[in-house]
Amino acid sequence: MSEIILHHYDTSPFSEKVRLMLGVKGLAWRSVIQPVIMPKPDLIPLTGGYRRIPVMQIGADVYCDSQVILAELERRFPDPAVVRGADWAVNLWADRLWFQASVAVIFGEIGDAVPKEFVADREKLSGRPFDVAAMKAAAPFMRAQWRAYAAWIEDGLTTADFLGGAAPSLADLAAWMNVWWTGAAAPAQAQAMLAGFGRTQRWIERLRAIGHGRRSAMAPGDALQAALTATPDEGVACDPDDPSGLKRGDKVVVQADDYGRDPVEGILVGLTRDRVTLARECGELDVTHVHFPRAGYVLARR
Repeated sequence: MSEIILHHYDTSPFSEKVRLMLGVKGLAWRSVIQPVIMPKPDLIPLTGGYRRIPVMQIGADVYCDSQVILAELERRFPDPAVVRGADWAVNLWADRLWFQASVAVIFGEIGDAVPKEFVADREKLSGRPFDVAAMKAAAPFMRAQWRAYAAWIEDGLTTADFLGGAAPSLADLAAWMNVWWTGAAAPAQAQAMLAGFGRTQRWIERLRAIGHGRRSAMAPGDALQAALTATPDEGVACDPDDPSGLKRGDKVVVQADDYGRDPVEGILVGLTRDRVTLARECGELDVTHVHFPRAGYVLARR
């Protein structure tokens, strides 16, 4: 099997969720640090236009969005099992509702110090103004929401060390993302919002102790070379009863439905209830397979 390559940067909250998954499974992986803002000349050739972080690469297979990355790690490395019960629903809640509360809390606190280049990049990414004044105004309400979400974690730890029971599950990883990011970016606010949540504080220490597996650095050019010398996995399924009516070989376009809606075009080679896979000719990279989640993404005929 080719190496696991994670394209990320260290302050990325969605990347932290993946790094913790790698730690839970005790995996070795290569770290390719990508820029926080555009341009990303060593990432776009792999993804076909997708610019969000993280992206996972295994040979010539490229996985866009933490949702499909986590699913692929669980598929390839099933022991120990991480995904249980309704974990995917918890993951989507943490990615959307809790994450938006975290954004308002964090940038309501530090927004005035954010570089103008970052502001311009995030405005292009989201398609709306990066309004620090609005985030400051929303922060008191979002702090209350954030604490309410954290209280669910506190209650979920009443009878076990983790939300998943005796061992961490995807629900733990999903919740950790917001707790970790807010604690790193706005520590005073995080401390205040977690006041009195003793079980959650101990849970934080247990998750932090897991670590990130066995990380080693890789240059971006070496990651591109790894894709050039590999062949994508051909064992991808295509559901003949998919409600889209799309079939293998159709020319399609995929894009996120929330922000970072950069369209990625390709030939449909895989389509299941939870994943879309496109084949793309990437110039010197020949053919790669680019994988996206079904939930949270729009698929259409090109």
